[in-house]
Amino acid sequence: MVTAFDYATAFSRNIGWVTHGEQQRLRRCRVAIAGLGGVGGFHALTLARLGVGRFSLADPDRFAVENLNRQAGATMASADRGKLEVVREQVLAINPEADVRGLAEPVGGGNIARFLDGVDLYIDGLDFFAVEARQLVFAACAERGIPAITAAPLGMGVAFLAFLPGRMTFERYFRLEGRPRDEQLLRFLVGLSPAMLQTRYLVEPAAVDLANERGPSTVMGCELCAGVAGTEALKILLGRGTVRSAPWGLHFDAYRQRYVKTWRPGGNGNPLQRLILGLARRRFMAARAGR
Repeated sequence: MVTAFDYATAFSRNIGWVTHGEQQRLRRCRVAIAGLGGVGGFHALTLARLGVGRFSLADPDRFAVENLNRQAGATMASADRGKLEVVREQVLAINPEADVRGLAEPVGGGNIARFLDGVDLYIDGLDFFAVEARQLVFAACAERGIPAITAAPLGMGVAFLAFLPGRMTFERYFRLEGRPRDEQLLRFLVGLSPAMLQTRYLVEPAAVDLANERGPSTVMGCELCAGVAGTEALKILLGRGTVRSAPWGLHFDAYRQRYVKTWRPGGNGNPLQRLILGLARRRFMAARAGR
């Protein structure tokens, strides 16, 4: 027997943690996610199950076998299929009434206005190494007054930052502009993770290869990201609960069973951050010299 979809029934178990009125507000909200691989696919499915009714999704890539360890849409059946196509199907399989706009090309200056049109919240799902695209999207969000959040899967944990309208911007926090690419990647990593909880249990340091844009990842990290980002998204979209914005951040590491709130006034310009950056820079240069 085929069961007909009914929005109120499908998301009735959310009621209690949200009111009936709030559930209807989520139904009308539009969330944009650029990048549907490691974390982006989990973000989309988490928000779909939360009852968010409108999505703007972007990803030009296709699923491959090496994505199977961590990406929500990656299966042998989806190998070589477009990530946007697969994740759109997954969202609509949860909520057939969802309005899903898709962009099967890299987000850039020529399409950013269309991508962010009518968006209530942006959630970052871009690849760690997509520095220019990330700078562009966060700058566009700041210009348009759109809240923008990022949850990074680091080891078996999550590092979270929020950039809210009128508060510290992405660029003021990370200070990437005009830096060489290697330095931008280091600054992004250290800015995301001032506590660096994940470094204590990295058993194959050579797997972190910033120069060749490769790094290890786990599905636990990706799923933790979706839980944290989904919770913060709920608070932002419904306007309730405390959302600490940059230079505040949080880092939870399930492997080490540690939770740290971070505060870096001045972002990567903070004296402590400059010290951590110096240490990370020396480790990176030593690793390159040792290859």
